[in-house]
Amino acid sequence: MSASRSSPAAVAPPAPPRAPVPAVPPVPPRDEQPLRRGRSRRSRLGPYLLLVPALVPIAVGLGYPLVRQFVLSFQEYGLAQQFGRPAEWVGLRNYTELLSDPYVWGVIARSVAFCLVNAGLTMVLGIALAVLMTRVGRAARITLQVGLLLAWGTPVLATMTVWQWLFDSQYGVINWLLAEPLGMTGMRQHSWIIEPASFYFVATVIVVWMSVPFVVFTVYAGLLQVPDECMEAAQLDGATAWQRLRYLALPMVKPVLMVVALLQVIWDLRVFTQIHVLQRGGAPTRDTHLLGTYIYSLSKEFSMAGAMATIMLAITLALTVFYIRRMLREEA
Repeated sequence: MSASRSSPAAVAPPAPPRAPVPAVPPVPPRDEQPLRRGRSRRSRLGPYLLLVPALVPIAVGLGYPLVRQFVLSFQEYGLAQQFGRPAEWVGLRNYTELLSDPYVWGVIARSVAFCLVNAGLTMVLGIALAVLMTRVGRAARITLQVGLLLAWGTPVLATMTVWQWLFDSQYGVINWLLAEPLGMTGMRQHSWIIEPASFYFVATVIVVWMSVPFVVFTVYAGLLQVPDECMEAAQLDGATAWQRLRYLALPMVKPVLMVVALLQVIWDLRVFTQIHVLQRGGAPTRDTHLLGTYIYSLSKEFSMAGAMATIMLAITLALTVFYIRRMLREEA
């Protein structure tokens, strides 16, 4: 009997451990549930409420003129309406007259071509100078930065005065250099702004001159963020300087390049001051109009100017949407 009681078969197996029961959070009283729901709603709306002080001035300062321009484009609004005569609603008549005029399409084509050429040249020169600033010594880099800042910070009209003097037909330095040292005697009293081709050449030089510094400083700041370890590893693998720039540095700063290119397209499409000042210097205005100056020439007909400005806005938005979609595709 005692042996049977002490045998292993008679010992009961231990009970398996019980799984821990998850703690159930206490249910808040019914009075506190709406309070928590209201707090979560306020926390979600908080960031948007903080944007209101910034959005209100933007909506008032930009939204009202834009809406006013859009409404004027559907009315007959001239000088008579400035003295109290009610404006007549004409619907799409202003747009029909503009878009049925071949000259308007010529202005649009010239503006888009001028914009793309200037933006492309500005980006190429800006990237080249930004890369140069990463390769030269400290003294040369500071000298280049000071020169670019002076070119960028000089007022537009002051810059136009200097360039008009440089391209002057009688006393200009450009004509003297081409006629005397280079022997091109036909350029001695050449007028650069009489012919549309040379007019746009001068305008391109001035616009690019004033736009390059922004591209240089922005791209240079982006290139400084490229890790040195990546460039050194590529150099050890046998990549040349051009290959390191093309396949490593530029792809890393591609978002910066896309944003800068977008800004340049927008700015060059609505260029006005440089073209207007050159036109006042004796250029044929009808053959050298771009969108900005053509809208200014319609200033006595507010409705037509509003319609043309709306068309210009639509072109700008179309180019902007193209670049933004490409940027989002690159990020994806």
